[in-house]
Amino acid sequence: MNLDTRLATRIHSLRKSCAYSLEKLAELSGVSRSMISLIERAETSATAAVLNKLADALGVSLASLFSEEAEALVASPLSRAEEQPVWQDPASGYLRRQLSPPGYGSPIELAEVTFQPGQKVTFDNAMRSIVTHQQIWMLDGEMDITAEGRTWHLQPGDCLAMVLGQQIMFRNPTSRSARYLIALTATPSSTGRQ
Repeated sequence: MNLDTRLATRIHSLRKSCAYSLEKLAELSGVSRSMISLIERAETSATAAVLNKLADALGVSLASLFSEEAEALVASPLSRAEEQPVWQDPASGYLRRQLSPPGYGSPIELAEVTFQPGQKVTFDNAMRSIVTHQQIWMLDGEMDITAEGRTWHLQPGDCLAMVLGQQIMFRNPTSRSARYLIALTATPSSTGRQ
């Protein structure tokens, strides 16, 4: 199963488990009903910004959209490199490799991102339904990360910790690719939507 098909299945399954109609998910996420329908049928590749809005409306982390259903797996603590799903954002071209073992139940999720030169991605959330603590560790290249009105310029070896707020922007200001590790934990917000 390719990653677009896995994402389609996962989003549809999460929507059904929340008992949301397409209209309700569109209202909560700010993503059009027709776009959600296309994504669930794997007829389009959603951008990272769209997936982030859907994840927030569904009460899960963005990283969890790339995981397989836990009940469909025999959970293993090992995630082999050749089995780790890799997804490419159709808007910016950034590559995201899901490192954490799927369905294992660890509170920590790891992903490796390769970010193309000169590109940026902005994640907007009107209201976060989950609290996400995230740390970014730069492996190669440089990135500017803007959150809560403050910008940090990261170079190899730097590590930035944050609680995701209403907007975060990732930007590679250089002419070469950047690569970083993301570690995150997510818990339901006490002010989350129902």
